[in-house]
Amino acid sequence: MGILDGIVEWIAEQVMHGLDLVSTSVLGALGCDMTVFLRYFPAAETMYKIFVALAIGLILLNWIWQLFKNFGLGAGVEAEDPVKLSIRSLLFILLAYFSDDIINTVLAIGGTPYHWIMDSELPALNFASFNSVLLTIIGVCANGAVALIALVLVLILAWNYLKLLFEAAERYVLLGVLVYTAPIAFSMGASQTTSNIFRSWCRMFGGQVFLLIMNAWCLRLFTSMVGAFLANPLSL
Repeated sequence: MGILDGIVEWIAEQVMHGLDLVSTSVLGALGCDMTVFLRYFPAAETMYKIFVALAIGLILLNWIWQLFKNFGLGAGVEAEDPVKLSIRSLLFILLAYFSDDIINTVLAIGGTPYHWIMDSELPALNFASFNSVLLTIIGVCANGAVALIALVLVLILAWNYLKLLFEAAERYVLLGVLVYTAPIAFSMGASQTTSNIFRSWCRMFGGQVFLLIMNAWCLRLFTSMVGAFLANPLSL
């Protein structure tokens, strides 16, 4: 059974070294900073100016259309109050134009607790050492084919950790999409008929920032668990 033990240990070590590589790569892309997003999607910054112009154009078009509808009030056509409409349109034109500064302020606020979590003092994450300790503990309890149990546990651990990493990366990409399409979302708030779209975007944007922070928290919890296991495996 020594050959089986050696094969199982080698496979588990390769899986854990792969997790080390993926973990290092993905964690470097997480956060509320859009620098990494622009590195992989540089066209987003250029097209952002197009979205700003499009947003202002949509607001002006809606403004003119709603004012024009006021001439049909006698025929039963519903229209927004022209004074309130004008104030609302001017406000959202400013919001769309300065949406970059507004979004960056929100990202800075959301990025503060994120950096607090990621910069917390925790043991270094070393999957290979974790796998060695796991095999040692199981080897003390039994021999032979029981090593296959360690391999199964390692594969389950690796799969769930990879899913968590990819979910965090997916949320980062989605956050980038929301950031660089923000002017269009602001343009939807200029009209009462489309204001629900703007409110939904605000909830989605805030939710993605919060979930990104929670993903970092879960990853750090996992790191602390592995570090504690490596530090004193027999006490767990």
